[in-house]
Amino acid sequence: MALRSRSVLVAGFLLVAVVCARLGIWQVHRLRERRAANTVAQAARAAPAVQVDSFGLDSSLIGRRVVVRGRYDQGHDIVLRGRGYGGVPGVEIVSPLLQQSGAAVLVNRGFVPAPDAVTVDLGALEEPGPVTVHGLVLPFDSAAGAPLQRADQTTWARLDRSAIRERLPYPIEPLYVRQTPDSASPRFPRRLDAPPLDDGPHLSYAIQWFAFSIIALVFGGIMAVRPWAEHHPAPR
Repeated sequence: MALRSRSVLVAGFLLVAVVCARLGIWQVHRLRERRAANTVAQAARAAPAVQVDSFGLDSSLIGRRVVVRGRYDQGHDIVLRGRGYGGVPGVEIVSPLLQQSGAAVLVNRGFVPAPDAVTVDLGALEEPGPVTVHGLVLPFDSAAGAPLQRADQTTWARLDRSAIRERLPYPIEPLYVRQTPDSASPRFPRRLDAPPLDDGPHLSYAIQWFAFSIIALVFGGIMAVRPWAEHHPAPR
């Protein structure tokens, strides 16, 4: 290989090593941010539950446990398709909980098995009368989730507040409640545990990027040393 081509190749390996190392450092920063956020979330979950019957949900309640009362408007239930629980396909049911103010809090009531992860009998899942919901306040998904019409049932990929708000005849709160497990709740929908507070994939990603960086340095070093070895053979 020509010296110039070899030099370009070595420079390429060095560039790859630098980029991979930078990506590894970025993942380490993301890991620290996530751990800091988890500490805040854990403290919020450990705080006493907040009664929110007389006022709405605001950003200060994100991650907090709350108690909210009202009546479900199950004629406007929202079905989140493509969900799973313990390896079983199904859907999640989100119901508007009507408040005295005239607004509604969307409540994720939990998981229901469905072989196609789409079809569900909502009539069998009704909870009539006044209800008391214990749950966790969470923000809506930031990504869009346009509804899918199939026969006479509409399902959603995710909770898209803007799109859902256009389909409901009353205002909805800017946050929603994920109902937590309760022994007094019906078997289905199966109430869901709070989202896990873990490190996510950042640590493994950081290790991978640093490994790629080391590999690139090793190959770059081999390519840089080889010309010298070719011109300076070891004495016999």
